[in-house]
Amino acid sequence: MSKKIFLFFFILQFASVIAQEQNLKAELLSTQKIDADTFVGFDGMGNLYYLKNNVFYMKNDKESWQYKNISLGKPTKIDIQNPLKIMLFYENFNTVIILDNQLNETQKINFSEKYLPIVASATGNASQNRLWIYNSLTQQIGLFDFLKNTFQSITPSIQGNLKYYQSDFTTFQWIDGELNWFSCDVFGKIISLGKISDFDQIQIVDSKEFIFLKEKNLFLLDTNKNMIYTIENVEKSFTNFFYKDQILSIFTNQEIINYKIPKP
Repeated sequence: MSKKIFLFFFILQFASVIAQEQNLKAELLSTQKIDADTFVGFDGMGNLYYLKNNVFYMKNDKESWQYKNISLGKPTKIDIQNPLKIMLFYENFNTVIILDNQLNETQKINFSEKYLPIVASATGNASQNRLWIYNSLTQQIGLFDFLKNTFQSITPSIQGNLKYYQSDFTTFQWIDGELNWFSCDVFGKIISLGKISDFDQIQIVDSKEFIFLKEKNLFLLDTNKNMIYTIENVEKSFTNFFYKDQILSIFTNQEIINYKIPKP
C-alpha cells in the first residue's frame, strides 16, 4: 500500500511530465561474494572497485590491486570512468589523487596549495587531462588542468547547494537542494533538466533518464518517453547500487547481485 501511495504522489508531482507508470522486470544474471564496506562499481573492462577499511581495491578474475593513504583516510568521491586515470577525491583535505590502471599514485593535487583559492566540494574527471571542480568559495563550476596546473571557472555563481552530482568527460550534472536538475558542458552552458522527486539514492543515466531509490523501491524515470518504471524482481535490502550498460548491480554488504534491466 505504501508503495502505491508513494507512486501516486510521485506521479501527481510530475503530472505535467509523466504520463504513464509501468514495470520493468529485472533478470538475475549472477551473484558475487565480496568483503567490502563500500561498493564503487565496474569499469568498461569488467574490473571491480570497492573500499574496505579505507583501502581502495581494484579486482578482476586474475589479479587484484590496492591503494591506501593513511593520512587522507576514506575518499569522498571516486571516479572510475577512465581506468587509466582513476580519481580519488578527499574533500576534508581539499585533495585529489590520480591513480593509474594498477592503482599507482601518479599525481597528488592539493587545492589549498594552489595560487588560486579553491575549496572543492565536487570533482570528477573531464576531457583532456582536466577535472571538473565545483569551487564552494565562489559557487562556480570550473575546469582544472592537472598537467598544466591551471584552473578556469566556466560558469557564474550557482544558487543553492549540491544535493547530488555526477559527471562524465563532457558534462557535469547536479541536483540542488530544491531538487532542480541541471547540466553544464565544458563551455559553461547550463541547461535546466527539470525538477525531480526526492530520493534516498540516485544515479543519472543520461540527460533524460535516472534510476533512484525511494522507500526501498527502485525506479527508472524516462523524461523523454514520459514514463516512470518500477524495477521489479530485485533484492530489496541493500547498501547501494550501480548501473552501467543495462546491468544493475546491487551491493548487500556480503555480495554483489547483477541484474539485466530490459530497455524500456
